[in-house]
Amino acid sequence: MKNSKWLEFYSKVFDYVEIDSSFYNIPAILTVKKWLKETHDNFRFTAKFPKVITHDKRLKNVDKELDLFFKAISPLYDKTLALLIQLPPSLEIVEGLQRLRDLVHLLDNRFRYAVEVRHQSWFQDLAYNFFANNNICMVWSQIVGIRTPPIVTTDFLYLRFIGDRSLQEKDFGRIHKDRNPEMRKWVNRIKMAERNCDVKFNKHLSLAIVAANNHYAGFGPVSANIFRKMVGLTEVAWDQKSKGQQDIRNSNSYVSYLKNKKKAQRTLTDFFQ
Repeated sequence: MKNSKWLEFYSKVFDYVEIDSSFYNIPAILTVKKWLKETHDNFRFTAKFPKVITHDKRLKNVDKELDLFFKAISPLYDKTLALLIQLPPSLEIVEGLQRLRDLVHLLDNRFRYAVEVRHQSWFQDLAYNFFANNNICMVWSQIVGIRTPPIVTTDFLYLRFIGDRSLQEKDFGRIHKDRNPEMRKWVNRIKMAERNCDVKFNKHLSLAIVAANNHYAGFGPVSANIFRKMVGLTEVAWDQKSKGQQDIRNSNSYVSYLKNKKKAQRTLTDFFQ
């Protein structure tokens, strides 16, 4: 199908997508409105901060860029679970934490935020306490060279299966790497977090966001299905010829976080019984 039809079709299979293109360029507001129109009411997004903010300017003197980004992404407010701030591997805690302290008061408080760190220096109480005190999620990532500790700093989790760049784009479309043992470990960590997350920071876990790309194992949709099966959710089908394909908006798999809307919250426990 045409590229212009991808999102509409994808949203009939899955209920969430991480916007990666916003990392490379701040999207045009008309493009964002198109994303809003092409997805059904229960579909949700996360969006990555532009690299001009996180990598080029390293969170410093970014008032103008922040304003442009928030204005661009604002049409998706009701469908946005969180905005993702991915830090460069070279940004260590000494420099990065001060930059984040300066950044916090500039953030649009209509959105929720998750920070992905890529340097080992961040894995200490100084960072965990900062994230918890500012209600910022510390992302759990499966990245080469980094082992993210399963620390819960907000009432939601953000788990990213990223992998490495050893798989080329020409190999995408089928599974090349067995990631099942790793994924089971993350499932167990989520279960443990759901039981114990309120011990340290008094947070009650209500939502887990899980994203997988093609580089992780070869084909992100299959990785997503493997994880869904591990946590007791039904697998989804994207083959238009598959019999019994069900639109996910009619399934019970969606864990909604709808700010300022009177809808019952579901906890992770619902999916681990």
